[in-house]
Amino acid sequence: MKLTSLLLSTAALLTATLTCQAGSLDLNLSDEAVQFDASGELAPGIAVGGGILDSDDRGDTTQGHLQVLGVDRNNRYDMGVGARWTQLDTDFGDGGGLGLGGYGYVYVPSLPAMSVGGYAFYTPDVVTAGDLEDSAEYGVRARYAFAPNVDGYVGYRRLRGDFDGTGGARTLDSGANVGVQLNF
Repeated sequence: MKLTSLLLSTAALLTATLTCQAGSLDLNLSDEAVQFDASGELAPGIAVGGGILDSDDRGDTTQGHLQVLGVDRNNRYDMGVGARWTQLDTDFGDGGGLGLGGYGYVYVPSLPAMSVGGYAFYTPDVVTAGDLEDSAEYGVRARYAFAPNVDGYVGYRRLRGDFDGTGGARTLDSGANVGVQLNF
């Protein structure tokens, strides 16, 4: 799957999320990277989403993803588990694969507008294509609801990939970021 096809698919998915029952738009920035994600619930408990990351942190990296997650949200936690197709276009190689993972946040009881948690997705060699042998992305965040539909956050992200003939896994993006998430 070429990156152009992934970008077009992501754009179509983002458009489709606007008709979902509930959803979010997320933008975060660091010194070397920008990431945009969108998601929406197709039915209660089933969310689809996608996003793109452009990073110059450790060489030129563009990562796109499409995902389907089972989700559960209430006033104590927000979590989701499922599958994600990740496509990477980097200075070290290009390729994609199907991974598993999810996210989880817990709300701080004494400060209900605040939540802490993180996410992780892993793509093993058995389900990859192109130069990609395996990849992993994980991050942690502290979120604060500044308004009923607006969360601000600070976080840390690390994206790693192992490509054919490069001698092992490489960190493609890592570091602190700040972001905002609009919920509708």
